Amino acid sequence: QVQLLESGGGSVQAGGSLRLSCAASRSTTGIAWMGWFRQVAGKEREGVAVIRVGDVLSRYADSVKDRFTISQEYAKNTVYLQMDSLKPEDTGLYYCAAGAAGWLSFREDAYRYWGQGTQVTVSS
Repeated sequence: QVQLLESGGGSVQAGGSLRLSCAASRSTTGIAWMGWFRQVAGKEREGVAVIRVGDVLSRYADSVKDRFTISQEYAKNTVYLQMDSLKPEDTGLYYCAAGAAGWLSFREDAYRYWGQGTQVTVSS
């Protein structure tokens, strides 16, 4: 089965940047979409960004639009999330997800595979 491993989380000051990486253990053949979700304290897990595998078609949550950028290296089965101008409210546990259902979906049930999560902490 496909396994997803996130990395790149850490602690930064407000206004700083981080780049998250998600490496798939196997080829993403048969997977149409890869994305990032986050769990903020006291809130349900929410979609952050999604990209079509092998393409540039993407979608962002309104709260991160113009600050975050999702990208991929298709040959390496890896997706990235570049996070700039970070705010304290971006603090949370970020998860990589992959699936074949939906269309630029932020629904959790559209994704079959999930990573273990990587912590992002932004201080003021």
